[in-house]
Amino acid sequence: MKTPVGGEQGAIVPWASVFREEMDDFLTGDVSWNTSLAGYTTFKVGGKADLLVFPRRIHELSLLIQGLRKIEVPWTMLGRGSNVVIGDQGVAGAVIILDRDFAAIEQIGESDNSALVRVEAGCGLARLVNWTIRKGLGGLEFAAGIPGSIGGAIVMNAGAWQQEMKDVLAAVSIMDEKGTLRARRVEEMHFSYRSWGEKPGQIVLEGFFRLPKDDPASIKKRCGELRERRKRSQPRHVANAGSFFKNPPGPKTAGQLIDEAGLKGRSIGGAMVSPVHANFIVNTGTATARDILELMRVVQETVQRKSGIKLEPEVKILGLP
Repeated sequence: MKTPVGGEQGAIVPWASVFREEMDDFLTGDVSWNTSLAGYTTFKVGGKADLLVFPRRIHELSLLIQGLRKIEVPWTMLGRGSNVVIGDQGVAGAVIILDRDFAAIEQIGESDNSALVRVEAGCGLARLVNWTIRKGLGGLEFAAGIPGSIGGAIVMNAGAWQQEMKDVLAAVSIMDEKGTLRARRVEEMHFSYRSWGEKPGQIVLEGFFRLPKDDPASIKKRCGELRERRKRSQPRHVANAGSFFKNPPGPKTAGQLIDEAGLKGRSIGGAMVSPVHANFIVNTGTATARDILELMRVVQETVQRKSGIKLEPEVKILGLP
């Protein structure tokens, strides 16, 4: 295990020495104590993690999960932070990130019309989309321009333009809260709108995608068109977490309901409902997590009062407020 970095020794939690004793024989990934998580999210807000860990191998991750369970330290998975709000008081316990050491893309099979592609959870979604363009594999055009990691995209069942991750997934490799590995076919799972349906404590290790073969130039053109549509309709050059609320059942989207409630441009502290797209809360530069969450509640209460619909956040709220 590497020497801890990114935190004052005096601020390290009481269980630090026990953690080192349990993990020192196998943990080779970077370890950082008392580290701000704001830089690990697209909202650029949030407090510190007691411990931030970047495991390097699946076996190492499994032993880490088992070790944390043994010493009774809670843990939280964090992808690329593109769909989360982290509380200002931070996250207790360990925060685990699967990064560059879990980012492989590999074609493992093919038929006349399609290919099966294995993608590890730490791979960026943008990187995968660009890889599929070069390989002449379609199906992921809808994901062009969506930030985040493959692991996060699977857990959130990320989607756009009436398509979702479940539509192109064949199977998912999962590690449970005891560090045990298993694989599940998508038809055995319970994907739903912005959820993969698994119980808490499950970790995505890799996704297996069944992608149709197509002309690379055609795929590239479709991706470009969808990226441009996204740029025209969403706020740019300002920190945010993407669509903030789930679209409720019914004919109107969350953005339409928020717009009709007169909330575009409404702000609390440094958080603002985007004037460009009402379903985006943005950090204008000085927002705290408290600002964002207070604005979230104002939007929910106002929309419910005016339309009778209670909006549910699409973003995940982690840690202490």
